[in-house]
Amino acid sequence: MLLVVGRIGRPHGVRGEVTVEVRTDEPEQRFAAGSVLVTDPAAASVAAVVPSTLTIEDVRWHQGRPLVLFDGYYDRDIVENLRNVLLCVDSDELDAPEDPDEFLDHQLVGLSAVSPDGAVLGTVSRIDHAPASDLLVLALADGRSALVPFVKAIVPEVDLAGGRVVVDAPEGLLDL
Repeated sequence: MLLVVGRIGRPHGVRGEVTVEVRTDEPEQRFAAGSVLVTDPAAASVAAVVPSTLTIEDVRWHQGRPLVLFDGYYDRDIVENLRNVLLCVDSDELDAPEDPDEFLDHQLVGLSAVSPDGAVLGTVSRIDHAPASDLLVLALADGRSALVPFVKAIVPEVDLAGGRVVVDAPEGLLDL
């Protein structure tokens, strides 16, 4: 499964550097010199030929955002064609978190959400990263969606092998 780690923005300067909108918790690791990123050109603003991978030749940080130079792309006009291309990594290449209570988004999506007594509530459809805590977005059995704070008091158990998360929701939480 491909995971989006960034989106190419506008060119910076005339030598081929581009800004990158970071979409990962580990930008220093993902955007390091020598990293090879898979591209998803579907969102590109120009119908240009985009390579299937891009190799980072150099990266420097400017105002909290990486400025990336890709190998073989040394002209502002050429990198303009890369604008809005999504940069991805294969989830199979990622190391599992060392903390047993830490999970990657793609590990949680698709898990069945059940109550403490085992009743099926729905399925985890995505994870929203809010300022206070992460939120599990559940697709409930009746077709509605519900936001569940991903905290130990409400989600006491994540069973990846069993394909489920236990949601001990306070009364009314799933009705919002």
